[in-house]
Amino acid sequence: MAQASNPARFGLWAALALLSLPVLAGLIGVIGPAFGYLPALGGNDPSLAPWRALLAWPGLGQALRLSIVTGVLATALSLVVTLLIVAAWQGTRSFTWITRALAPLLSLPHAAAAFGLAYLIAPSGWIARGISPWATGWERPPDLLIVNDPWGLALVAGLVIKEVPFLLLMTLAALPQTDSLRSQMVARSLGYGRVTGWMKAVGPRVYAQIRLPVYAVLAYSMSVVDVALILGPTRPPTLAVQILDWMTHPDLAMRFQAAAGALLQLALVIGALLTWRLAEGLVARWGAVWAAAGARGVAADKVLRPIGAAGALAIGLAVGLGLAGLLVWSFAGLWRFPALLPDIWTLRNWTGQADNLRRIGIETAVIASGATLIALFLSIAALQAQSKNRMQMMGLIYLPLIVPQIAFLPGLATFALLLGADGTRMAVMAVHLVFVLPYVYLTLADPWRAWDARAGLAAAALGARPARVLWSIRLPMLTRALLIAVAVGFATSVAQYLPTVLIGAGRVSTVTTEAVALASSGNRRLIGVWAVVQMALPMAVFALCLVVPALLFRNRRGMQIA
Repeated sequence: MAQASNPARFGLWAALALLSLPVLAGLIGVIGPAFGYLPALGGNDPSLAPWRALLAWPGLGQALRLSIVTGVLATALSLVVTLLIVAAWQGTRSFTWITRALAPLLSLPHAAAAFGLAYLIAPSGWIARGISPWATGWERPPDLLIVNDPWGLALVAGLVIKEVPFLLLMTLAALPQTDSLRSQMVARSLGYGRVTGWMKAVGPRVYAQIRLPVYAVLAYSMSVVDVALILGPTRPPTLAVQILDWMTHPDLAMRFQAAAGALLQLALVIGALLTWRLAEGLVARWGAVWAAAGARGVAADKVLRPIGAAGALAIGLAVGLGLAGLLVWSFAGLWRFPALLPDIWTLRNWTGQADNLRRIGIETAVIASGATLIALFLSIAALQAQSKNRMQMMGLIYLPLIVPQIAFLPGLATFALLLGADGTRMAVMAVHLVFVLPYVYLTLADPWRAWDARAGLAAAALGARPARVLWSIRLPMLTRALLIAVAVGFATSVAQYLPTVLIGAGRVSTVTTEAVALASSGNRRLIGVWAVVQMALPMAVFALCLVVPALLFRNRRGMQIA
């Protein structure tokens, strides 16, 4: 398209501002309190007291180690599993099934997946029940610390089962730009095994395309709060969880220490990203030597291909069985170990929560719908305006994803408190929008650019103005992609825990905050109820967004998926 319209340009600049200004404002809002300056709380003179208090906290060293080890390990495992799945199975019918099975996991909030995994691997979970007593001799749950283990292994597992689908989606979007199938065929014709040939001929080009998503996964994994509250160690917790504890402490003076911790968390993530970048250079050098050595790796396929398939199967089963366990617990009455199913089924768990479920469910849906629709409008405007320069937003699109939430949201919460805007639905919706917009934009960008522009040229030749081409031709043809973007945005908003807690100030609740708040209660039946609702809301929207195009285009063969 020639010249972008004024509304489209406005939308582009609004999107750019939304991606950058809240993050920058939040970071600025953290710096003052981190050095003792926040007049509203009595901090009138700059001081290093917050840093001295932070460094004096006995668990700091262990919290730093946990944050680094769990974040780096989860990111590395997620990347390896993703690349192995694609390298081993791309171009096969099995690959289609794998991508179809893992894609719906994008709609699943991290907290719901974490609860499901916790109920699966816990000493009284389905795995222990399935092998007891015939294989273990256990008549009672064993005294094993599996969930909340001090090494953070359960936390790593919970992150991997959610990040692999995300990286797989990003990899699938990158594959068409790497000419992967033809490169793979050339490698195979030269005698290379499927995995080795893909890694040598396609892998480096794919990684160059997904580098920013990998950085986002690393930053998220090192600073995640909700999953760490459910699966992570508790004494001490990860640094991000401890910062949240200080931020929500009844003693408001603890916010100074929390701000110092937020800056330390940011420095930790920046250091990890720089180290990862240096490691990329070392791996690239080693990879060049490995590629030049000429090893074909045909025998390795017999081992690596089953491992890739097993990784995908394990993730699918872990999530599926975990969520099934949540559903069963939500209807469970008496359920003695080691019985696989409850002795008594009941609706009491649901009826007792009916009023809260209705009220908070509606609140969640309203916030998610508002944030998603605004994000969709801004994404369309930005894509329409940048048809000539597709890189305008790519530098900033990952900014809210790479900068840790716990690093800048405390600053935003401080500003919201000073302005009297905290604890309102609109404030929560606005901060959700900061995180929803990148996912909506990324989901819509590739279908938008892949649209056949000849349809627009034909309409323009018949006298249609650019606005009419957009509304009458392009958007109707992209209905399916638009609805999928809506579903992704809705799911992203539902999953937001930390923004809701900090900006909502305890006065705005969503199904995610309610579910995570119950994590420390140990009441599996209530947790099951809220986790099922948290899972059901985005999945219902996904299902609706798949059904609507099928109904709209049931008589239009060209708009149907083959």
